[in-house]
Amino acid sequence: MLKPSLQLRVGQQLTMTPQLQQAIRLLQLPSLDLQAHVRETLETNVMLEAEDELALDAPLEAPPESVREEAAPVEEKYAELDGNAVASADEREEPEVEIADEAWGEQTSGPSDSPWSGDDRSSDFSDQHGQTLQEQLIEQLELAKLSPVDLAIARVIADAITDDGYLHDDLEDVRLSLKPEIEASYEDVERVLAAVQSLEPAGVGARSLGECIALQLRQLHPDTPARDIAIRVALEHLDLVANQQLVLLRRQLRCSESDLEMALALVRSCHPRPGAAVNPAQAEYVIPDVFVRRTEHGWTVEINQATVPRVRVNQSYANAISRAPDHAMLRTQLQEARWLMRSLEIRNETLIKVARCIVQRQTSFFELGEEAMEPLILKDVAEAVEMHESTISRVTTAKYMHTPRGVFEFRYFFSSHVEAADGTEMSSTAIRAKIKKLIAQENTENPWSDSKLAEILSREGIPVARRTVAKYREGMQIAPSNERKRAQVRAS
Repeated sequence: MLKPSLQLRVGQQLTMTPQLQQAIRLLQLPSLDLQAHVRETLETNVMLEAEDELALDAPLEAPPESVREEAAPVEEKYAELDGNAVASADEREEPEVEIADEAWGEQTSGPSDSPWSGDDRSSDFSDQHGQTLQEQLIEQLELAKLSPVDLAIARVIADAITDDGYLHDDLEDVRLSLKPEIEASYEDVERVLAAVQSLEPAGVGARSLGECIALQLRQLHPDTPARDIAIRVALEHLDLVANQQLVLLRRQLRCSESDLEMALALVRSCHPRPGAAVNPAQAEYVIPDVFVRRTEHGWTVEINQATVPRVRVNQSYANAISRAPDHAMLRTQLQEARWLMRSLEIRNETLIKVARCIVQRQTSFFELGEEAMEPLILKDVAEAVEMHESTISRVTTAKYMHTPRGVFEFRYFFSSHVEAADGTEMSSTAIRAKIKKLIAQENTENPWSDSKLAEILSREGIPVARRTVAKYREGMQIAPSNERKRAQVRAS
């Protein structure tokens, strides 16, 4: 028989304080998300204020090079939030890396020549984009002389068209989706689809690539040379065109070689994704978190002050509540504001410390290029900066470094290693660069296979298997040797 009872147990449990949770959350946020988070906090916490509320649209730019000083040590500050700090180890010889940044004061996360503001207007681009493909189609349909039923059917078809301009839904599914409001036959849906396919951009509403090209060709004048042959090619023989079986294609079309050339020229002039002209892929802009420059003293690491939120504690409110016995809510907000300032300070210091370590380990890359990339894993950096590996993982995710060789994510500098013939370790990134270089130098009429590439690398002291070469080649979006040869024949 079960009886209720009380038991007392004693144990230890690791608990994350609110300060630690906030520091970890801010550490892994990209710069744009961090600014959005600080803006949201500014709206809810009266004890925080933007440093310069007059500069609302200041552009992001590189910090000046005039002020450079060594950053304060981070170990003691981060030990408050990271329980994994270990004793300082003997420093080994490393390439000289200078840190150029501003000291973060008690009441601000860092000055900048381009003041940061809590206003979100400078980074909101959502209202600057034009109409979508569906909106343009519906606008054209409303100008067409369609009955209310046909217009309703056309709206459903337009909504089902993808951003590339294709209709992948079956017409029967479109007909069933109209019920019970509209009872339409399959022929009615097909007739309205033809009206949609007559809209701009040409080729929209097609159900296949061949139909898309044929729709565009039908808009040409009927007297256009080889127009009818091109339509037949689009609807019936695209596979022969893709496989370069032009002799068989000419035999089936029963046309002259000149007519076939004109027809193929018409087919190639068509857009395979008509909707892409209306819905172009939006450019994704990357704002670097740190800058790496070469100076007479070595490599210099600078934090991008323009990405650092410039906020401070409102001293007027802070002094007012310090003289009053109550105002518990304001005291709580004041404490939260100070936690935020502290978390921002530690985030900046940790970011530049990890960046400096990466530059020290990958100096050969900055000087010589990808082929000189050294193998590096998160554990190596964690041991060097005396932090936990999970902390390094957070600080290297979605953080970017502007270098003389381009803008790279911190994660780019981490790669697995392959043991070379002489016992040394070589980065997989360096091996990819060598493969890319070999393919660029090959005879295009007789390109090297993956086995041949593996053999060449082995002769250079890099023993890799054929499947490893194939994996690296595919990762770089490079076609296999047979396709590279076929592309060369087609180009010639």
